[in-house]
Amino acid sequence: MKRNKPKFRQIIDAAVVVIAENGYHQAQVSKIAKQAGVADGTIYLYFKNKEDILISLFQEKMGVFIEIIEEKIEGKDSAAEKLLMLVENHFKLLSEDHHLAIVTQLELRQSNKELRLKINEVLKGYLMLIDRILIEGIEKGEFSGSLDIRLARQMIFGTIDETVTSWVMNDLKFDLPSQAEKVHRLLICGCGK
Repeated sequence: MKRNKPKFRQIIDAAVVVIAENGYHQAQVSKIAKQAGVADGTIYLYFKNKEDILISLFQEKMGVFIEIIEEKIEGKDSAAEKLLMLVENHFKLLSEDHHLAIVTQLELRQSNKELRLKINEVLKGYLMLIDRILIEGIEKGEFSGSLDIRLARQMIFGTIDETVTSWVMNDLKFDLPSQAEKVHRLLICGCGK
């Protein structure tokens, strides 16, 4: 219920900015409240604590991310084309939101083990999307029938993820979306027949 309220999204968006600019450990709830334009106490009407904000932020943003990518690949005929759409949109969405890129690539990884497990749970939806593309590619004969889906998924996600991390670590100095076709070509060669 609370997730549908405007203040929830306001706080989530503010948290992305504050965490990106200050780091997770320095991102006080009061800073998030100030950025969101709400009273400190309002935060606690929506979230238990800062950790809950981070998990909710990732759930919200990853949910939207998956919806956008699923929408883009719908109606595409080939698994290879769907994989290209996934890579292109992953890069495009993060290149358009530098704060979110910093949070997903750097800040989420510095959290404690329990928090990382909760974040990995959220990530499963995205990994399942990759699995569906791989299975379709095998069924249509686009990808090798002996392709190890788990390993291919790790390769695909790892390559996409590391490309974005490199972009963030290099202060956004290269055009991330322009890397999509090159990355796609490498991935297709790894999955192909």
